[in-house]
Amino acid sequence: MNQEKPISCCCVLDASTYVGFWILKRLLTRGYSVHAAIRKNGDSVLEEEIRDMEAKEERLEVYDVDVLDYQSILISLNNCNAVFCCLDNPEGYDEEKEVDLEVRGAINVVEACARTESIEKIVFSSSLTAAIWRDNIGTQKDVDEKCWSDLDFCLKKKLWHALAKTQSEKAAWALAMDRMVNMVSVNPGLIVGPSVALHNPRPTMSYLKGAAQMYENGVLAYVDVEFVADVHIRAFEDTSACGRYFCFNQIVNTEEEALKLVQTLSPLIPMPPRYEKEMQGSEVYEERLRNKKLNKLVEAGFAC
Repeated sequence: MNQEKPISCCCVLDASTYVGFWILKRLLTRGYSVHAAIRKNGDSVLEEEIRDMEAKEERLEVYDVDVLDYQSILISLNNCNAVFCCLDNPEGYDEEKEVDLEVRGAINVVEACARTESIEKIVFSSSLTAAIWRDNIGTQKDVDEKCWSDLDFCLKKKLWHALAKTQSEKAAWALAMDRMVNMVSVNPGLIVGPSVALHNPRPTMSYLKGAAQMYENGVLAYVDVEFVADVHIRAFEDTSACGRYFCFNQIVNTEEEALKLVQTLSPLIPMPPRYEKEMQGSEVYEERLRNKKLNKLVEAGFAC
């Protein structure tokens, strides 16, 4: 039988990212004490909301961190039992230098956790883009947690979001295993939810680079941010959770689902003219993504 973690103190780094903010909110709702670690140049609106929350919520403390400053990370982790590592770049991913920054940040977070006696688990927020990109994706029947995106392919196609997520997750796993740190990763599809076009526009568009290829190969999927947050928390609370977890609600493999996604992301993505009056086309692409592992985690005691 899976055992649950007792209520404890958690650090969310970076809490001003779209996913980090929702993890923070759900942790507080569930009775946790939270250290909200906020990086410079994050989402100013979410940061302001978090600081307003701190004034009203005694279980919330806000810390300013620089992921390239090891000491600032250590301070934010003080007395915490878990860290939810959410390192999305609010400016999106348009250059290779942003990849390097995310990799270095991931390494510093894991190293800081290894040096902190209280940390029991890292829940690392990655992406499906760390698993779906390679030359032969259209010939692979099952794309699951064993799969990794090909770094050379991502570099050649300038898929910076995929490159950042793949390299940073791989670096985090390598260091966590070397330092014997307990880590679980969650790999969400494209994240949607309340005000996503306002609070997460550039990372969203970075994820969608190559969207047509993802769609045609059955690996374009999306997921609600509240579900993503709950899965992260579940991955911490369930002591049997291990490895990677693909996390998505819907695979986009029909024109109907594609239209729903466009509507969800409006006004980031304009509605195609031919869909303004009625749907056209009926092509269905084969689904390749598998998330059986997540289903087992969810069914173990987490009400969706």
